[in-house]
Amino acid sequence: MATDVVELILADHRKFEELFRELRDRSTDRAARLGELAALLVAHAEAEEAEVYPALKRYRKVDDDEVDHGAEEHAEGHQALLALMEVKDPETEEWESKLEELVENLNHHVDEEERTILNDAREQVADDRRAELGRAFLEARQAALDEDCGDLEYVRRIAKATADRID
Repeated sequence: MATDVVELILADHRKFEELFRELRDRSTDRAARLGELAALLVAHAEAEEAEVYPALKRYRKVDDDEVDHGAEEHAEGHQALLALMEVKDPETEEWESKLEELVENLNHHVDEEERTILNDAREQVADDRRAELGRAFLEARQAALDEDCGDLEYVRRIAKATADRID
């Protein structure tokens, strides 16, 4: 199993894209896919903010402003996720609209994070340190998953708690 934090984060990003494709498919169990996405998205963000972002800010060649911006985008993602989760019927136009808002929000974040933070980390952080960060990321992500971080009430709490980060 990979432990390089960059590779682990990229793997989660690809999983988000896969789940978005499934959520757009009206023949899938959208509620189940949304639950899976919510849990992974929240756990991923919490693990990045707890373990990865603070460590990367200590590297001079990793842009602190980009790291801070990544955390702001997590907060925006939590808001968009909550808005989608609060729509009761996945067969409505409102649900489709909220899904596209979340997709757009997350795709923007993933693109920026991959081009800036993760490229810097790949170039500036030693392999053994990236592996160490990867193990910490996996542990923090699993702890969040174990707390049922994809639950609607959990998402409400973190959306409220992080709302002040949004510019």
